[in-house]
Amino acid sequence: MDAKPDASNMQQLFPGEVFANTADFDTGIRQLIPRYDEMLEVIIRCLPSTSHRVLELGCGTGEFSLKILQRCPDAQVIALDYSPRMLQYAQAKITAAGYQNRWSSIEADFGEWANNPEKWAIGGEFDACVSSLAIHHLQDEMKFKLFQQIAASLNSNSCFWNADPTLPESPVLVEVYKAAREEWATEQGITLTEVRAKVGTSVTQGYSSQNQLASLDAHLQMLTQAGFATVAVPWKYYGMAVFGGWLCEF
Repeated sequence: MDAKPDASNMQQLFPGEVFANTADFDTGIRQLIPRYDEMLEVIIRCLPSTSHRVLELGCGTGEFSLKILQRCPDAQVIALDYSPRMLQYAQAKITAAGYQNRWSSIEADFGEWANNPEKWAIGGEFDACVSSLAIHHLQDEMKFKLFQQIAASLNSNSCFWNADPTLPESPVLVEVYKAAREEWATEQGITLTEVRAKVGTSVTQGYSSQNQLASLDAHLQMLTQAGFATVAVPWKYYGMAVFGGWLCEF
């Protein structure tokens, strides 16, 4: 997820790292993204608690991984992220929570994984794949390739869920969505200007760059074309959405 950086903050970050100080991420993202925890909780509720293998694309600081491990007591989570500092932070958090034996990470650009999956020994037969605030950094062509690779890596009755910003359906809604985020920050006792003062300058890394948003409808069409038989949008709040589905029909 990108935010407009303070011009004086010149530390260069990978897209999705957002904050110059990794330790600011968990608090800052909750101030920047309205209903962040509610959004992740929706995905957690959509995951079968009996899942054994879960693939997470773009694990960040490990917040989502923790929720998955708590939801699915028998699950092994394999997390992909291209940021060494995020993976290090996530590993420390997972270890502190006592889940280190059920979590493993791979330093990888998941755009590259979509193009050349054989480069990493990730395997397939996943019961679920999840992602949050990461895939919107890919161009639409690469989003589609990624959805195809996700489908190829899942069991026949498995699911994929993604939480991401989407392209506003109308220019009028651009301002509506912006106002909602401003109001959310105010409710948290801070302004977006203060939050953005902690943001670093994002540079292109691998297949990811600045926000490359697609409409919600475009995402659903790509998922269907990639092989998902049932697609759904279990949650939407202004410009943020949780969407995905199952390979099988229900």
